[in-house]
Amino acid sequence: MSYLDWAIMFGTLLAIAAYGIYKTYGPKDMEKYLRGGNDLNWWTIGLSIMATQASAITFLSTPGQAYADGMRFIQFYFGLPVAMIIISVVFLPIYYRLKVYTAYEFLETRFDLKTRTLTAFLFLVQRGLAAGITIYAPAIILSTLLEWNLTLTNFFIGFMVIIYTVSGGTKAVSITQKQQMTVMMGGMILAGIIVIQMIPVKFTEALHLAGKMEKLNIVNFEFDLSDRYNFWSGVTGALFLFLSYFGTDQSQVQRYLSGRSLTQSRMGLMMNGFLKVPMQFVILFIGVMVFVFYQFFQPPVIFNTIQLDKLKQSEYVDDLSELEEEYSDVFQDKTESIQQLLGAISSNDESQTNQYQEEVFDHSARQEELREKAKALIVKNDPLAETNDTDYVFMRFVMDYLPKGIVGLLFAVIFSAAMSSTASELNALSSTTTMDIYKRSIKKSEDSRHYMLSSKWFTALWGLFAVLFATYATLFENLIQAVNLLGSLFYGTILGIFLVGFFLKWVGGRAVFMAAIVTEILILTLHYFNGKTVGGVAVDVGYLWYNAIGCILVMVIAAFLQLFMSQAKKV
Repeated sequence: MSYLDWAIMFGTLLAIAAYGIYKTYGPKDMEKYLRGGNDLNWWTIGLSIMATQASAITFLSTPGQAYADGMRFIQFYFGLPVAMIIISVVFLPIYYRLKVYTAYEFLETRFDLKTRTLTAFLFLVQRGLAAGITIYAPAIILSTLLEWNLTLTNFFIGFMVIIYTVSGGTKAVSITQKQQMTVMMGGMILAGIIVIQMIPVKFTEALHLAGKMEKLNIVNFEFDLSDRYNFWSGVTGALFLFLSYFGTDQSQVQRYLSGRSLTQSRMGLMMNGFLKVPMQFVILFIGVMVFVFYQFFQPPVIFNTIQLDKLKQSEYVDDLSELEEEYSDVFQDKTESIQQLLGAISSNDESQTNQYQEEVFDHSARQEELREKAKALIVKNDPLAETNDTDYVFMRFVMDYLPKGIVGLLFAVIFSAAMSSTASELNALSSTTTMDIYKRSIKKSEDSRHYMLSSKWFTALWGLFAVLFATYATLFENLIQAVNLLGSLFYGTILGIFLVGFFLKWVGGRAVFMAAIVTEILILTLHYFNGKTVGGVAVDVGYLWYNAIGCILVMVIAAFLQLFMSQAKKV
C-alpha cells in the first residue's frame, strides 16, 4: 500500500475510536454503562444492530462467497424481516416491562435461577468463541495481505476495541458503530462502482454474462435438507437463527434495550429488517461483478499470494510454472469463448448462445482443475497450509487493481467491521457475566459503581480471551459459514428455552432445564455425525436446520417432561 493508503486507514480507525471515547467517557454508574442511559434514537439503534451483525467476515467472505457460488447466499436472509416483526411484537414488550439489563433475567422471572444461569452460560460459550473468530477471521486475511505478523494483527484489532469499549460501555459501542457503518457501506459501494467501470463491456453485457455463468441464481425453491442455502432453509432454519440471534443474544438485545422507548427500539429493529437484505444483496452483487471482471483479466491461480510465493520458493516451482502456463492458456481460450457468447447473446442466437455457454463452462471447469492441482502442490510443500482462498478474492482484487487511497479506505472498512462486531460482543459478554453470574450468584449486594467497575474488568478479560483464542485458532472452510455454524450449534437450544417461557406457560423450570441439556447434547451429536454414515444411513443435514431442530426439540421435550412430572406427582 502507498503512504496515502496507510494514512487513510489508520486515520479513519483512530478517529472513530477517539470519537467514541470523547463522546462517552466516564459513565459513573451501572445504569449508564450497561444501558447507555436509555437515550438512543431509532436510527442509531438500527445502525448499531446492523453493524453488530456486519462483521469483517461479511465484507471479506461474502464477496468471495458470491465469486465462487453466486448470489444464492442471499436466501439466508429471507427470514430476517419476519424475525424482526416477531421480536418486536413478542420479545421487546416483555424486556421493556421487566426493565432487564440482559435477556436472561427474564428466564429467572419465568422459570428459576438455574435456567437463567444455564442459558447465560450457553451464550457466554458461544459468543466468547465467536468473538475470537470475529477477530481472527479478518486478522488472518489482513496479516497475509499486509504482510503483518498474525499475532500482532490480532492484538491491534483486539486492543483498539477494548480501549473504547471499556471506556464508554454500551453507548460507546453504539455511537462508534454509526461512523463505522458509514465507512463500511460507503467504501463497499465505492468499490462496487469502480469495479463495474473497470469491466471492459457494457453493464448489461456483464449482467448477461453473470447470468449465463449461473452467478445470479438468487432463489432456489427446491427443498433439500443438505442444501445450506435455498428458499426453505432461509425462511425456516435461518428464521429460527435470526429469532435467537436478535431476540436472545445479548450482543443484539443490548443494542435495542438502550433505546429511548419501546417504539424507538421497535423502529430500530424494523430498520434492520428492511435494510439488511438490500445491504447483503449489494455486497454479494459486488462479488459477482468481481467475478465478471476476472473473466476479462486473468486471476491468479491461487488468490492467497503468500502461499503462492512460498510455493515459488520450493522444490515444486517448476510444477507450479507448468500449471500457471496451462492456466493462462485456458484463460485465453475462455476469454475468446466469452466474447463469442456475448456476440451470440447480442444477436439473439439461442443455439450459438448455448454452444458457447457450454464452452465457457468447460474452460471454467478446467481452470478449477488446475487450481486444485496448485492447491495440492501447496499441501505437498506444507501439509498444514490453508488452501481455501475464497476469503482472499475481494481484497486481492482491491490491492491489485484499485487506485491509491481507495485501497486504504477498503482496509479501513474491514478493520472497522471487525471493531464494530467485536465491541458489541465484548460489551454483551461483560454485561451477561456481570448481571447473570457475578451480581446474581457471587457478589449480590454491592453498590452500582462496584458493578460498573466489575463490568469494565470483565470487558477487558473477555477481550483478552478473544485475542488469545484468535491467536491459536485455525482457518475454517469459509469464515462467514464458520460463524453461522457456531451460532447454529447453540442458538436453537437458547431460542427454545425462551419460546417455552413465552408460550408454554404451564411448563416449569425443571422441565425446560433438563430439556435444554438433552437438546444441546443431541445437537452436538448430530453435528459430530453429520456428513458420516451411521448404521448404513448417510447423515447429511445443512447446519441452518440445527436452529429449527434444536428449538423444536427443547419445546417438545420440555412439554413431555412437564406432563410426565405432573402425572408422577398425582400418583
